[in-house]
Amino acid sequence: MWTFIGAIVALILGFIFYGRFIERFFGADDSRPTPAIKHNDGVDFSPMPTWKVFTIQFLNIAGLGPIFGAILGAMYGPMAYLWIVFGCIFMGATHDYFSGMLSIRHGGASIPEIVGKYLGKGFQNFLRVFTLLLLVFVGVAFVSGPAGLLANLTGGGLTIWLYVIFAYYLVATLLPINKIIGKIYPLFGAALIIMALAIAVAMLLGGISGTVEMPELSISSFANWHHNPSENILFPMMFIVISCGALSGFHSTQAPMMARTIKKESYGRYVFYGAMIAEGIVAIIWATAAMTFFGDANGLNATMQIDGHNPAWVVNEISVAWLGSVGAIFAIIGVIACPITTGDTAFRSARLTIADVFKFDQSTIKRRLIISVPLFAVGFVLSQLEFATIWKYLGLSNQILAVVVLWTGAMYLVKVKKAHWYLSLPAVFMTVVCLSYLLVAPFKNGGFAMDTSLGFSLGLIGGVLALFLFFIKARRHYKVS
Repeated sequence: MWTFIGAIVALILGFIFYGRFIERFFGADDSRPTPAIKHNDGVDFSPMPTWKVFTIQFLNIAGLGPIFGAILGAMYGPMAYLWIVFGCIFMGATHDYFSGMLSIRHGGASIPEIVGKYLGKGFQNFLRVFTLLLLVFVGVAFVSGPAGLLANLTGGGLTIWLYVIFAYYLVATLLPINKIIGKIYPLFGAALIIMALAIAVAMLLGGISGTVEMPELSISSFANWHHNPSENILFPMMFIVISCGALSGFHSTQAPMMARTIKKESYGRYVFYGAMIAEGIVAIIWATAAMTFFGDANGLNATMQIDGHNPAWVVNEISVAWLGSVGAIFAIIGVIACPITTGDTAFRSARLTIADVFKFDQSTIKRRLIISVPLFAVGFVLSQLEFATIWKYLGLSNQILAVVVLWTGAMYLVKVKKAHWYLSLPAVFMTVVCLSYLLVAPFKNGGFAMDTSLGFSLGLIGGVLALFLFFIKARRHYKVS
């Protein structure tokens, strides 16, 4: 119980102290007009109340991520606590804050355009394609899962539900942000938070009464608890499995959308840094719940080996057992409604990214349709793939994007003559994680199944080399010694 409480307190203190430090370090300035004020068009640039922007940002970046990822991450054992807490405070929330604030400082620009400014045209063109593919795959993943669940619940056909969800996606993507997203998404965001808090209270009451035993982080728990450790290596695979809640590159694709709605720069800490901390808290709750409900990480692993037992099944079992009929409602919202709301904002971000690349005005529905119709056609074709196949493309690509954004933020700090280590050190670490994953992960998970000693050594060399190249570029362009 004390590990759980300590993790939550640490995340809150991280927001209060480190979040405030990062805000001052960046130099948030309310005298600067934000894109929402300067370019207000009533469609994509539209000032909204901060509480509403926060809940939309939270829902955009969360969805199933801090629930499913945390449950899968809990299979590695209590070590997941360390990655979620320290990763969220010093990497994830900082990454989200800089991606959002840099977008604000650059007129609400999409991430590929910002990357191009600081890392060059090569990275910009690569990221334009890479980001677009990631957004489409996120949108497809978050339509395939809910459509399958709805088909099972209603007895209807999968294709029918795919049509229904894609039709909703198209409407939500085309309409001004304050029409659907700005009105109903805060409600879903609040539901996701309330659901997590209710689970946390149920656990704490059970821990106090002695009916449940919550996991504790100790010397003996510093191990890989996964039932198949040879194929699920603690480092680096846990750092890829748990992205939402610790560090996620996908968040940087959503930040520009909210950067176009924030009224003042000082609100960025609450919207960007704060939403990530909230997601970290949700991840801690669900990781703890998954281990607690089944006795410990071993019990969770044993359960997950049974056919049909996946994270969605775990969410339903825990919610109904601990919260009753109300929990069943929250479970439906959590595994169906919330991913849908992440999927449509992924497609909306894809539309904005394409529009930014081609400098294509989006003020009319006709011009938005020109981009959206082909985009959704591609998405529908990809939705015919197996969900597991789609999901494999997301984990590693998500963290690769985070690496690029961290290096971009570090180069920005070099340009403005501030200490870059707050971003370059996390960038080095995640470069090592991603390279190591590529080298040592099994073929079926997108890696090359290399000997771990060699793979880790090459990954470490790659991280050091990336830092060396960063210094060369910084010296060449910004005269840094």
